[in-house]
Amino acid sequence: MGAFLEERLDVCMRIGAEASDSYMLQPSITQGGARYVWLINGKPYREFDVGYIKRNSELADSVASLYHRSYGGFAGFRVKSWDDFTTALDGRSAYSATDCTLDVVSDGVYQLVKEYGRDKPALPDIGRPRRTLFKPVDGEVAVSVAGQQLPESQWSVDATTGRVALAALKSRAITAITQAAQAVLTVGTNTFVVGESVAISAVVGMTQINNLRALVTAKPSSTTITVAIDSTAFSTYVSGGTVQTWPLDGEVVSGGCEFDIPCAFDSTFDVTALDPRHREVSGLRLIELLDP
Repeated sequence: MGAFLEERLDVCMRIGAEASDSYMLQPSITQGGARYVWLINGKPYREFDVGYIKRNSELADSVASLYHRSYGGFAGFRVKSWDDFTTALDGRSAYSATDCTLDVVSDGVYQLVKEYGRDKPALPDIGRPRRTLFKPVDGEVAVSVAGQQLPESQWSVDATTGRVALAALKSRAITAITQAAQAVLTVGTNTFVVGESVAISAVVGMTQINNLRALVTAKPSSTTITVAIDSTAFSTYVSGGTVQTWPLDGEVVSGGCEFDIPCAFDSTFDVTALDPRHREVSGLRLIELLDP
C-alpha cells in the first residue's frame, strides 16, 4: 500500500457502524460433490459499513476531510473497531502482557499479533488464526518473557508497524551465587539495574537455578546483583553460568495491547442534505489493509 495517514477515523463511526470478518478462501467442488477449499490467506479480513448523520460543519471537519486527504481509497488510516480493539479474548476487556505469543521478526524484534479462539482447541494442522497488529495504540502495549512482564525500559514499540524491539542485550558471566532467600550473583562490573528481568543458564552445581527468570531487586555492589529467586534449598554453586536480559532458547515472548485496524475507503462518499444544517452519509465502505 505505502501511503498511510497515522490518524484514527472519527470515533463517531461507532454510531451506525457494522463490521464483518471473513477469510480469503477459494473453494472448489468436484464432480462427485466433494468440497475442497484453498486458504489463500489465514488472517482474518475485516470490512466496515458505516453510516451517520452530522452537522454539516462537523462533517466537513472530520470524515469528509479524511476522505479527500486520503484520495479516496489511495491511502490508509486507523479505525477503532468497537467490538474488537484489545488483545483480550473478548476484544474489549483490558489486555495483559501474556495475551498472545508474538511473531519473531529477527533477533530481539517481534511483531504484535492477536490470536483468536484461544479458549478452544485449534485446528491440528494450521492452528488458530492470528491478526497482525500493525497499528497498536501508543502507550497501550505490554510485553512479557516466559510469563514475566518486562519493564518498559527493556523494550520499545513502533506504533506505526506494531514491532517490538528489546533493549540492547545485557549478558555477564557468573562467578558465584549465594544460597539465600534472594540469591546474590557475582558477575563483575555490570550495567544491570534494579527492576530488570534477567534469566540464568549454564550454571554448574546449582543446576536448579538454570532457566529461571526473575527481576533484579538490588545491587549490593558494583560487581553483584540480587535476584528474586529463593536459592536456599538449591545445591551449592560450583562454577560457570550466564545471566542475561534477552530470552533464553525456549522462553516465549508474549504481548498485549489496544489496537486500531488499518483501513482504506472502498466506496464513493455520498452525502444527502437532510436540511440546511444536517447531512447524512450512508453505505460508506471501509476495508482492512492486510499489508499497510
